[in-house]
Amino acid sequence: MPADAPGPLQALFISDLHLAEERPQTTAALLDFLGGVARGVPALYILGDLFEYWAGDDDAASPLNRELAAALRALATSGTRVYFMAGNRDFLLGAAFAAQAGMALIEDPHPIVLGGRRVLLSHGDALCTDDLAYQTYRRQVRDPAWQAAFLARPLAERKAFIEDLRRRSEAGKKEKTMSIMDVSRSAVEALLRSHDYPTLIHGHTHRPARHEHLVDGRLCERRVLADWHGQARYLAFDGRDFLTESDLPAISRPGA
Repeated sequence: MPADAPGPLQALFISDLHLAEERPQTTAALLDFLGGVARGVPALYILGDLFEYWAGDDDAASPLNRELAAALRALATSGTRVYFMAGNRDFLLGAAFAAQAGMALIEDPHPIVLGGRRVLLSHGDALCTDDLAYQTYRRQVRDPAWQAAFLARPLAERKAFIEDLRRRSEAGKKEKTMSIMDVSRSAVEALLRSHDYPTLIHGHTHRPARHEHLVDGRLCERRVLADWHGQARYLAFDGRDFLTESDLPAISRPGA
């Protein structure tokens, strides 16, 4: 193997697929990914917004949700540990669907160690602290009492509420600057400081990139995951470094 060739993949990170019945191309890309690239990799981390929205685990019998649960469970049964962190669209996904899909639920943020490197995982929406209206909304919907009351409502009523919320959210985005909807540098640096200067991986902003942050004299790396838009976009760790799907030749990908 050439010196610069990727090693065996140890972990994969994805987020912001926004799966929905009206986006079959993205669903197909995920099913191919779960049956191909992800096979043989020890761990897959899904860092939120796997779904465009999630109205509750009692909606797990829909064709899309049933198909995805079966594919995720097949991957988990094959030996890949699958971890799920809630995003701002699917924060109501709970233990029942996670068990059906063979996934382990993880909190936000979630620390792990890869190749001796400390890594911190997050969806990323909690870091958008300049968007005060969104942070107020986030605190409300993440409150267990609010969630219990909402989930007690009929499924059809919950779906109608979420659809209306989505429409108002899209309209509201047009009135916000791009900087407000991005992560706050001060929030990122505070999080890095509080977790002893790890590498941070998050999604949410749909702005894939590698950033460096000098925090208290410590250089920290931040990796932002890509959204999918019909094609597989992921970050991988090969035991030495982080790589995107474009860095990996097909011959090095499990299942290729």
